Amino acid sequence: MTRLVLTVVGDDRVGLVRTLADTVAAHGGNWERSELAELAGAFAGIVLVEIPDDREAGLVAALERLDGLLRITTHQPLAPVAATGQALRFTVLGNDRPGIVREVSDAVGVHALSIDALTSRTLEAPMSGGTLFEATMVVRLPVGFDADEVIADLERLAAEIQVDLTLA
Repeated sequence: MTRLVLTVVGDDRVGLVRTLADTVAAHGGNWERSELAELAGAFAGIVLVEIPDDREAGLVAALERLDGLLRITTHQPLAPVAATGQALRFTVLGNDRPGIVREVSDAVGVHALSIDALTSRTLEAPMSGGTLFEATMVVRLPVGFDADEVIADLERLAAEIQVDLTLA
């Protein structure tokens, strides 16, 4: 079996997921995992598909024929690495401004930690009428890593850039 990671993007409209799912299923593929969303009128996402080796080329060709409806890029990932260590999940919330993701990812990066997941959004502030930015990250900590070090750095950064930090 071959695993393919598909990145998809197109103008949002009814039936895009169904069309993609039909194409995968018609070629004997198994839709394993996905993250899909409408963003500013565009439909975008990433899908992990498993397909028999001898049917991969047919699926890739069929996905290419969806161009015009969806732009799809296929990627064959390396063999998965078993997750070790613990996951650190945290959320930052504060007034929206450029650079928050860069600064938080820098604080994680100085510890050579891998970001397993990142979701973010903007939302209206309930009282002030401004815009808030919220990001949730999951960071993989290697076995034996002292989480207190990165937490202390994140807390310092949160105070510096004036965002709330919530550890989950």
